Amino acid sequence: MLHAQFDPSARQALAITAVEAKTRKDLSWQEIADVTGLSVAFVTAALLGQHPLPADAAAAVGALLDLDDDAVRLVQTVPTRGSIPGGIPTDPTIYRFHEMLQVYGTTLKALVHEQFGDGIISAINFRLDVRKAADPEGGERAVITLDGKYLPTKPF
Repeated sequence: MLHAQFDPSARQALAITAVEAKTRKDLSWQEIADVTGLSVAFVTAALLGQHPLPADAAAAVGALLDLDDDAVRLVQTVPTRGSIPGGIPTDPTIYRFHEMLQVYGTTLKALVHEQFGDGIISAINFRLDVRKAADPEGGERAVITLDGKYLPTKPF
């Protein structure tokens, strides 16, 4: 049975534990995702408290990161999403971008820093991809793909 988590502090504590284990074992987010068969963005978001992992993926990640049974069970719960504190924009278009960043902001930060180092690069039916590409002018470019389903407004 799928359960919901209403207090984000439990998933936040689990995120801290998962990141500490990732660091201690010197694993990349991709290496963790590889044991699940899911995308690196989804697994990273799940471990940072933004999605539930399916049971088999949770067990695989738990084994890899040496998480206890309670942590494996917790990472399967539907979290209270949102990882960036602050005010909520009122403009509908900006609000939807805000919502995407609430769900994936920490994931983007973690993936960008892991792949590119320290610095900055200035959504539920949604896909996210982060990859590195050569820059024709030299160096590298960060390619971030945010792919969300369009939901039209319906008169009521």
